[in-house]
This record gives sequence, structure tokens and C-alpha cells, in this order.
Amino acid sequence: MTIVPLKKVTLCGHFPEKKAILEGLQALGCMHLLPLRITPVEIEKVVSPHADAAYKALRFLAAVPDKRRQVMRAPDFDVDRFVAEVAALRQALRDASDRRDFLKHRIAAIEPWGDILFPPRQTLAGYRLWFYILPLRKLAALKTVDYPWQIVGKSHRAAYVVLVSEMEPPDDVLPVPRTHTGALPLSELCRQLEEVEIEIEDLRAQRQALTRYIHLLSANLAEAENHASLASAEQQTYDSDALVTLQGWVPEGSVDDVRAYAEKMQLACLIEDPGAQETPPTLLDQPDDMQAGVDLAMFYQVPGYRGWDPTRLLIPSFSIFFAMILADGGYGLVLLAGLLMFWRRLGRGAKGGAYRLLGLMMAGCSVLYGVLIGSYFGVGPPEGSVLDRLSVLRIDDFDTMMRVSIVCGVLHIGIANAMNAYANRRRPVALAGLGWIGVLAGGMVLWLAAPDSARHTAGLGLIVSGLLLVFFFSSERVVRKPLDYVLRAVDGLMSLTGLMGAFGDVLSYMRLFALGLAGASLAITFNDLAKGVHESLPGVGVLAAFLILAAGHLLNLGLSIVSGVVHGLRLNFIEFYKWGLPEEGKAFRKFARKEPEL
Repeated sequence: MTIVPLKKVTLCGHFPEKKAILEGLQALGCMHLLPLRITPVEIEKVVSPHADAAYKALRFLAAVPDKRRQVMRAPDFDVDRFVAEVAALRQALRDASDRRDFLKHRIAAIEPWGDILFPPRQTLAGYRLWFYILPLRKLAALKTVDYPWQIVGKSHRAAYVVLVSEMEPPDDVLPVPRTHTGALPLSELCRQLEEVEIEIEDLRAQRQALTRYIHLLSANLAEAENHASLASAEQQTYDSDALVTLQGWVPEGSVDDVRAYAEKMQLACLIEDPGAQETPPTLLDQPDDMQAGVDLAMFYQVPGYRGWDPTRLLIPSFSIFFAMILADGGYGLVLLAGLLMFWRRLGRGAKGGAYRLLGLMMAGCSVLYGVLIGSYFGVGPPEGSVLDRLSVLRIDDFDTMMRVSIVCGVLHIGIANAMNAYANRRRPVALAGLGWIGVLAGGMVLWLAAPDSARHTAGLGLIVSGLLLVFFFSSERVVRKPLDYVLRAVDGLMSLTGLMGAFGDVLSYMRLFALGLAGASLAITFNDLAKGVHESLPGVGVLAAFLILAAGHLLNLGLSIVSGVVHGLRLNFIEFYKWGLPEEGKAFRKFARKEPEL
């Protein structure tokens, strides 16, 4: 459980060598760059570190249903020029489609008027024609119009009225808005629509022709990413007429490599420890088989640099919570069988292998917990059997299952506070974390112990001592004058208001029991329904019962998996992170070359 220590490195070299310096650092691949230049206000001028244009081009071409035969080799293939060509084609196709939609809308609007050819304005002595579509039930409104008008056509719903006026009539001249026909006749609009349809066909043909290069574009995405990353890095340096300066965070283990590179390129190099007020990015150091845990740890909130790595705690806690929500050994066996069926396919690549191990732990915990509660597809084991003897819990024993859920919550939040206290072990605030552990443990003992017993008294003692630690050590305000003592006391009182939050967070773990009970109840319901159908319909009832069981348990399994993932992660990300990782950090982003996937 390691957060890699970082050093701040500042490099300075000759400005004409800027590109070569950045390319060397990109090949070295160990620095998280810090911007030394003000970010442009205009968002379009901010260079993305990712090849967004290349990915858009790939998606644009991949959406074509009938692709051409792929070109596998093209020594002169220029990914940047190709991406620019696809981007121009995509924009041209979008513009042509917009133009077509506009023409269709305009043609639909003026088609009832016919093919109107407008005469020159001087022919009408400066007068103009104004068009209105008037519902038949409102024809009486024409009697109040002072302008010359004419009905040029009628349908079963409306009359097409033309008014003659030098200036546009007032909005209330008729109880309907004016129809905008434009200056072009219907025949001209139809001609333009035909041209734009042909243009779209040609553009689509070009798009289809470019699909032959999808393979080459996919193979060159890594190089496009490298170009984009380099362009973004060039925007983060501080440049002068003669010098270029760049700064970033480097893992301690890579400092010697950066120093050697600086000597090779004849760069000035300054290496510093992080300052007390600085917030370096977080880089988690875990083996490949723990990458699934790293993804979980970074998914909701990045741990702070001065915090701790929750990776190895997230995997078992998430697996246990998932199993308690699934709450069925039969469902766990189904998941385990599915995992083993695709074991080899899932193991391709380091990340796939890590997620395969996570799946194995989740399925294994589900089977084990299902054995402990004695539930297999909603059916209990035969009385007196080995499985019955292994069943030490019952899902319908509300009191016991509630205690189990609350104990899980106290232990989980207690571990979070313990790890937070360990991370802050050189600061007095660590004692506040121990205080919250005392409050939680005391509350649990007080709840489980009988009144007037020694354990009851011990629980009260733990709560009081824990609250005193929280009151006195939650604040890190420096005392320089008498008023600061008062302010520290206020800070302590404000910290004690977290008592209700702690109580609510512990109760939140009751969802483990509630969701498990809901799944078990639904499984029993499907079993009873299938049994009833089988008994009431001899013969065909066997098939109907089988279909009910298959569909019902498949639905219940799907719902239980969704609930297990969502709520299992929620208890870790919300309740656990709140107490164990109160400070959020930012992820370490290596400025490194991306190698093509072969």
C-alpha cells in the first residue's frame, strides 16, 4: 500500500532545443509536467494531451456499415494528414446535411403556395407580397384587414392568403404569424436540394473509400497520441528569447535517470522536496495483479499525496459486501462457473488478469457467504447434511443479520479512521481519528451489552474518552493569543457534530442485510411460483415451472449483481472514503510515449 514519494524537478535549457528536450523527456516517460504558462482563455487554443481528432476520425469511419478492404501496409501513410482529411470530410458532410435539412424544411413550407417567381420590386411600384396560412375557422378576420389581399389557394384546413404592402404588416394584422417563403422559387429550391443530395452521395462515397485505412489509423493511434501529448507539453513550458524552462514531479526512483538526461542534454537541473503547502499528484505503486484495485481506488476519488493507498483494502471489502448483497451460494457458483469458462480470454493482458482475480475473489466470497447463510437458489440445504452444519447464519434471522451488518459498518469505518490516523501519525490530529474509533467501538459495545453490566460501563467509557480526543485534537489551529483557545474550542465543538454523521454512516451498512434479504425473498417467491404451477398443471406444468425458474432466477441474479456492485462500491467510496481519505488528490499523469499495441 504505497504512494510513491515524488521530487519536484526544474529543467532549463536553450530555447532552440525545446522540441528535442521535450521529445527526450517524453521518451524517458517519468515526469508529471506542471504548467509554467498561463492557460489561454479561449478554450479552442488549449491543446489537448490526447489525440481527440484521431479518435473522432476513427469513430467516424468505423460507423460506416459497408467498409472497404483494409490496407495493411502503406509506408507513406501520414496519420496527421489523414486525420485532417477525415475531419474536413466530416465537416463537409455535416454542412451538406444541414443544408439539405434546411432546404427540405423550406420546400415543405412554401410547397402549398406553388412555384412562385417573384417579380422585381420596381415592377410592383415598391410593393411587396406577404404570405399567411389562415385556418378556415378564422377567415372572418380578413374582413378587418385594410391591406389588399387575395386567397390564392385552400386546403381542407386552411386558406393561403397573400397581403400586398410596402412595409411588413403589423404582427396583429391577422391572428396567425407570417409565413417566411424566402426569395427563391420552389423550382430553384428543388434544384438546390437535388444538388446537395448528389453532394452528400459523393461525400459518403469518399467516406466509404477512406474506410480502407481504418486498420492503419488504429495502428498509428499511439503515434497520434504522442504528437498530441508533445503539443500539449509545448504549451506548458516557460519560454524566453534564449531559454526554455519546464517543471514537473518525478518519482524518487527515477530522479537519477532525469539527472543523467539533464547532463546529457546540458540542462540546468534543480531537484527539490515537496513543500509543506504543495500538493503533488498521487502515484500508486502496485503490482500488475493489483491494477483492478488501483482502478477502484482512483475511480471515485484520488487519494491525497500525503494520505494512504486504499487499494489492498478496497478489493476484499468490496468482495465481501458484494457477497453479502448477493446472499446466495448458488448464484455465487454460477458466477464462478462463468468466470472459469472465460478464464483464459479474461487473462489476456496485465489488466485483464487483475480483473480476473477480482472476479475470482467476488465469486469465491459469494459462494462462501452463501454456504454460511445456507441459501442455494433460495433453497436451504437438507437438514442434518454437511452444508446444513456449515450454515451458521440465517437470512431470515433479522436480529442476528442486523447485528452482523452493524458490526461490519463499525469495523469498516474503524479501519478507515485507523488508516487515516496512521497517515497523520506525526500530527496531533491522528488522536482525533483514534477518538472516533473509540466512539464507534463504544457505541457498538453499548448496543450489544446488557444494562448495568461491565461491558455497558466500558462502552460508555470508550464513548466519553473518544469524544474528548475528538474535541481536543480535531483542530490544528495554531494558538498565538488567548482568543485562539476559544476558536480551538469552537473547532472542537464543530467536530463533535460529526457524531450524528457517524451514527448515520454505520446504519447505512444495514443495506447489506436489506438487499440480501430482498434477493433471497425474490428467489423464494420464484421457487414457490414454479412449484405452484408444477402442481396445478400436470405434464405441461414441468416446462412452465422450468421457464419460471430460469427466467426468475436469471432476473434476480442480474438485479443482485447490479445492487452488489453499486452498493458495494458506494459503501467504500462514500462512507469509507469520508473517514479514511478526507483529502482528495490529483492523479499522476506521465508525460510519456505511448507504444503501439501489436
